Amino acid sequence: MIVIMNHRATPEQIQTVINHVESLGYRVHRSDGTERTILGIIGDERPLDTENLEAFEGVERVVRVLHPFKLASREFHPENSVVRVNGIEIGGDQLVLMAGPCSVESREQLFETAAAVKEAGAHILRGGAFKPRTSPYAFQGLGLKGLELLREAREKFHLPIVTEVLAPQDVSLVAQYADILQIGTRNMQNFALLRAVGEVQKPVLLKRGMMATIEEWLMAAEYILVQGNSRVILCERGIRTFETATRNTFDINAIPLVKQLSHLPVIADPSHGTGRWDLVIPVSRAAIAAGADGLIIEVHPHPEQALSDGAQSLRPDRFASLVEETRRLAEVLGRRL
Repeated sequence: MIVIMNHRATPEQIQTVINHVESLGYRVHRSDGTERTILGIIGDERPLDTENLEAFEGVERVVRVLHPFKLASREFHPENSVVRVNGIEIGGDQLVLMAGPCSVESREQLFETAAAVKEAGAHILRGGAFKPRTSPYAFQGLGLKGLELLREAREKFHLPIVTEVLAPQDVSLVAQYADILQIGTRNMQNFALLRAVGEVQKPVLLKRGMMATIEEWLMAAEYILVQGNSRVILCERGIRTFETATRNTFDINAIPLVKQLSHLPVIADPSHGTGRWDLVIPVSRAAIAAGADGLIIEVHPHPEQALSDGAQSLRPDRFASLVEETRRLAEVLGRRL
């Protein structure tokens, strides 16, 4: 349920409504828009009497939210949310490019990649220090050493860092190094981890589960939002279907649909979405045209030597071509890079 205050509501009237709702045992999330303040009531609101709430001074109307995700819905927050990371705005007019290796393998590999993506125009450096792998025998990442290398690269190249966190007990550690905490596809419904990242005031990149519906994805975001962390960025990375020609089936439909349902920014991951480097650029074009707020791209100076995801990694020169294509497309769409 949401309570929409009219544009003339005073701070005292707004606080009176909040105090009343909280006295009944509910939590209230306040969203201040350019014209109105909206109060989201969290809890089982079925026993609440809407007519009683509408009787308070300053209340314009009370609306029961139809979707099970409340805080992530546009009904609660009609305007686009913008997540700010070191001066970069994700979800606004700017298209944001995150790029880097799937895994941090060495200082040389990371720094060579960081230098290349920075020169090409990337805004944020991605890289995995902890890698969840299907096989227990595959490369699992450098762990703490990888985080230290990422921090060194951030300082040298002045690029914010996005990296994955795998377990609730690791959140505080990774948050010391990362500017954005990534929740990977395998952990989208790890509710203990979602609560943990919700309790820290760091932006969270929430990847869609490989077999998750859009509602399940948005409900996962709700777990983070309800903990008080509003800085959530969604990431469409493809879902598993019967098709075997590509690694996953990239769900272009999800981008405009989620942006209709939710105010949260949406980033596209065509690297995991396709699993093929030769499809990354054309699918990137489609994602931007569909309304994505940016891209997260795997880049490696020597993909044939990569310890993970070499087949879907762009070489630096191909990433530079992607940036130029994105720049031209942004101009057509009235956005900027």
